[in-house]
Amino acid sequence: MKQIILIIILIIFSLNTKVQADNIKIIDGDTIIINKEKIRFSGIDTPELKQTCQKNNKIYYCGIKAKRILIRKIGKNIPKCIKEGKDIYKRTLAECFINGESLSAFLVRSGYAFAYRKYSKKFISDEEFAKANNLGMWSMKFQYPWEYRKSTN
Repeated sequence: MKQIILIIILIIFSLNTKVQADNIKIIDGDTIIINKEKIRFSGIDTPELKQTCQKNNKIYYCGIKAKRILIRKIGKNIPKCIKEGKDIYKRTLAECFINGESLSAFLVRSGYAFAYRKYSKKFISDEEFAKANNLGMWSMKFQYPWEYRKSTN
């Protein structure tokens, strides 16, 4: 009897995990979809998926790295987001959290996102920390995402 109950609990747990995984899609380092709502992290900018960086004469896809870091951080959790409005592309602008930690601050502090000073000053101290400690892209040659987008358009 105990084995049957344990099996039922495991099945229910695996179904719940699957439902959660279906509710979120990570587009890139600063854009996710939760329950069909496209959310752009406000106040930060991450490299584009095709954007590269260089370190020790090697090329790295820093945009893909930023996305992977976000995927690992979120895991099987669904972020809780505080909505701040809409951008010109009609995406929801929000700051999102996992276990009370800001995903935006985490990405900037790890060196794979930048404080988007054009729109917010909130994450400047996180960026200064990453830069001072040579973390992430700060240890590489890179182009800021907004400059990269201008050069590819």
